[in-house]
Amino acid sequence: MDKITNNEYILRKLIFHTFVHIIKIQFDLPMAIIKPLKGYRPQVEKAKEIASRPYDVMNVDEARVEVADKPYSFLRITRSEVELPTDIDVHDMAVYLKAKEKLEEFKKNNIFIQEREECLYIYQQTMNNHTQTGLLCLSSLADYRNNIIKKHENTRPEKELDRTNHIKITRAHTGKVFMTYKGIDEINKIIDMYITTHDPYYNFTTEDNVTHVLWVINDAEKINTLVSLFDSKVSATYIADGHHRVASANNAAQELDIDEAQYFLTVLFPADQLAIIDYNRIIKDTNGLSTELLLDKIANKFDIQKSDIPIRPYQLHVLGMYIDKQWYQLKAKDGTYTHDPIGKLDVSILQNNILSEILEIHDPRTDSRVDFVGGIRGISELEKLVDSGRASLAFSLFPVTIQQLIDIADSGNVMPPKSTWFEPKLRDGLIVYQF
Repeated sequence: MDKITNNEYILRKLIFHTFVHIIKIQFDLPMAIIKPLKGYRPQVEKAKEIASRPYDVMNVDEARVEVADKPYSFLRITRSEVELPTDIDVHDMAVYLKAKEKLEEFKKNNIFIQEREECLYIYQQTMNNHTQTGLLCLSSLADYRNNIIKKHENTRPEKELDRTNHIKITRAHTGKVFMTYKGIDEINKIIDMYITTHDPYYNFTTEDNVTHVLWVINDAEKINTLVSLFDSKVSATYIADGHHRVASANNAAQELDIDEAQYFLTVLFPADQLAIIDYNRIIKDTNGLSTELLLDKIANKFDIQKSDIPIRPYQLHVLGMYIDKQWYQLKAKDGTYTHDPIGKLDVSILQNNILSEILEIHDPRTDSRVDFVGGIRGISELEKLVDSGRASLAFSLFPVTIQQLIDIADSGNVMPPKSTWFEPKLRDGLIVYQF
């Protein structure tokens, strides 16, 4: 095939996008809705102290330690039980009333200020030389209900109820949902240009060595252009992290029946900027099997090889297992998995061939014998948990890819629980949406 010139390429691309736009209008195909907001944000000098890790990456005891010397930590709102006696039920209504009280206190004392006009925001994070830049905005719950916002995980009712109550009582979205979409050049160019021509409002590095930078877009023309680009070019967005927050926002919106509650706080990152890290498993007992018998059973489905070094899997269908101070590499044999989007995931291979079939752990969401360890804690964390006796064995897994996540969400399926771990995590408290 003859090479085409740059001008021909641009013309063909213009014709294609024009055709897509005509089809959209003709058939009224739904596209992604985003909106600006009059966000509440902290005074610049308080931003670093206020910004907190998400409420659901720590338990209440860890949260109490984290806020001990931080009077302005946003955890005092997202995990407001830290403000109450230690014997309080974390789902007690007093917890949500305390969250509302603290939020109003922060506003009254001008710790938080509200934008005069509706704005969009650019939120950039850098961790270990990896940078991701997203658009912070409101997304539509109608899109969630109509499957324009796609999910890849199921949610748990008790976790939904917790955040539903938090939203209903505070009348606020205090946490951002981490989302992605297939990147659009025009959107990237506007964001990149804005970054190079405007100073950020916040720029600080947290104790985990992640740099957080935030720009405020208050230019009405730029806002309208970005909103229009999503409406014309982005056919779907994908929940990366925050399924319970979205489900809870939807529950609250239906109960409150307030127009402003039909939107929730999100950060939208282009998919090619994101990386998923491994999400590993520890097993608390071997279902009465000796190590020798367990290995014999596993050998029916996997090629097993001892290793003198920790196994951090380097490709799909290769797992690591640690037991009795020994690492093993497990390579799945042909016929142990299917090639559909769910079946070929390593979490599915592990679940179907070892956890369910051998260890009789049929539902990892509810079985207390299995727990999940984010790869950010390192392979050494698996060794520590097993060597200390807190677990009997551990499995290390190859990370799910962004494309696998998109393929599964597009297919209408959901991944096994705890399949993805994203880093860096979004910091809460930089922007709050109250309605």
